[in-house]
Amino acid sequence: MKFAFFLALKYLRPKRSVASVITCVSVLGVMLGVAVVIIVRSVMTGFGDIWEEKILDFKPHVSLVAWKSGAAIQGEEEFSRALRAIPGVTAVTPEIDTRVMIAHEGKVLAPVILGIEADEFVKSYKVGTPREGAFDLDGDSIVMGVHAARQLGVHVGDEVTVYSPKTLMNADEIYLPVKWKVTGIFSSGQYQYDSGYVVASLPNVRDLLGMEKGVFAIHVKTDAPTDHERFEKIRSQIDAACPRLRQITWREADSELFNALAVEKNMTALLLSLISLVAVFCVMNTLLVLTVQKTPEIGLLKALGFSRRQVMSVFMAHGMIQCMIGIVLGLLASWAVLANLQNIVEYLAKLGLEVFPASVYGLDAIPHRLIVGDIFWVTALVFVFGLLASLVPALLAACKDPVKALNQ
Repeated sequence: MKFAFFLALKYLRPKRSVASVITCVSVLGVMLGVAVVIIVRSVMTGFGDIWEEKILDFKPHVSLVAWKSGAAIQGEEEFSRALRAIPGVTAVTPEIDTRVMIAHEGKVLAPVILGIEADEFVKSYKVGTPREGAFDLDGDSIVMGVHAARQLGVHVGDEVTVYSPKTLMNADEIYLPVKWKVTGIFSSGQYQYDSGYVVASLPNVRDLLGMEKGVFAIHVKTDAPTDHERFEKIRSQIDAACPRLRQITWREADSELFNALAVEKNMTALLLSLISLVAVFCVMNTLLVLTVQKTPEIGLLKALGFSRRQVMSVFMAHGMIQCMIGIVLGLLASWAVLANLQNIVEYLAKLGLEVFPASVYGLDAIPHRLIVGDIFWVTALVFVFGLLASLVPALLAACKDPVKALNQ
């Protein structure tokens, strides 16, 4: 072992002094800085993954609409047959989706209604088995998300009053509200969809809007929505099959969500990196205290012929060892927290501290995913900060005059 590391390790041994306490605090500060950044990055990555998964399960991968805003698509069956023949297309659903008003016993809600056939809804929208009832859209029936049903206070078998948006759009015509029976309640696992969407049969929604035929959109699901190259190939084939319709991809439809999530993830990581910077300043303070405490020893080393570079290496090694211990402890702490994250959240909820309400975040459980790249850049960042923080005290120690140092 080189003498610099030997002496640095000797200085790290606890001696019940102020320097030892400050050293422990510095190591804990680095540990917390590393752990917090990794945990937050993992949770933010998990949010992106789960939202992408929920969007891909519930929403179409490609929506085909008329070029004229609000216009209906005619001949949807012909378009659908052409789209189903494209390799990679797993589901094609002609739909009417529009916002309506639903009332029940004095409670009012304005969700988006999906006009679709029941078998196509089950195939295209991955919402699992119904919470209550069944996906039955025969007759005057409606299927609702679990949070929409909760807000209206309805259960399977209750009747709701549905008001057409045409009532507000056309002052010259009167569209009477209809009463539909709730036959099923579904849960997609995301609050936005479970509270903002209801489903009825395509003929019923056409009657509600006063339409004789046509749809507002043709929704397409593919087998590779996240594979950019394959997805673009499927899109080009869709464009060739339906050149008169405009495409809207799932990323375009939810671009604001993904952009906001990316910005929030990067800004949060940047701000939390300041915690690591503050922790590394603690390492600098420890070394400054140590240089003052070890001034006679520094003078002795220089009197014995140790060069400035050798003296610097002792204190640089001391600071880097602190940082490495803090990094290792931080990695272990982040792993332990992430492994028990949901249990921690549930325990805090029992204490009355709701840190992850479903109504705000729209998810049933707190998501997380650890990326190796995040571990690498956090470790490298703290290491570089520690190197720079150790440099100043090491220079001060190396520049001490040996005569004056021995006299202190």
